[in-house]
Amino acid sequence: MDYALQRRALLAQVRAGRTAVSEVCDASPYLVRAAKFHGVPTDVSCPVCRKENLTHVYWVYGDEIKHMAGSARVPAELEGMAVTFGEFDVHQVEVCRTCSWNHLVASFVMGHRGQQVPRSRRRAAK
Repeated sequence: MDYALQRRALLAQVRAGRTAVSEVCDASPYLVRAAKFHGVPTDVSCPVCRKENLTHVYWVYGDEIKHMAGSARVPAELEGMAVTFGEFDVHQVEVCRTCSWNHLVASFVMGHRGQQVPRSRRRAAK
């Protein structure tokens, strides 16, 4: 699911003065730290402060991933998890490490959903 329309509406409310900047720039220290160590830099500048480019953080959730649930992961880890686990949710959040703007960009499901994982193996010659 894409949250671009909600993002645009929220930013319009901030620009119009109907929503305070402090209400939208409220990233927790944990989220800002996750952006620093596990985030993926983008070329998009922060729509609020315009001082820094946004960072995308990918949070994973799901019963099957047990102790990993509620943690930030880089895309390469997500790909490995998709092969290992049947299903888990991913929330992509954009974060400004300067002003603490944060917004849910997208949410999606990953994993092989109980299907047999294709393995690379050679076939025996006949």
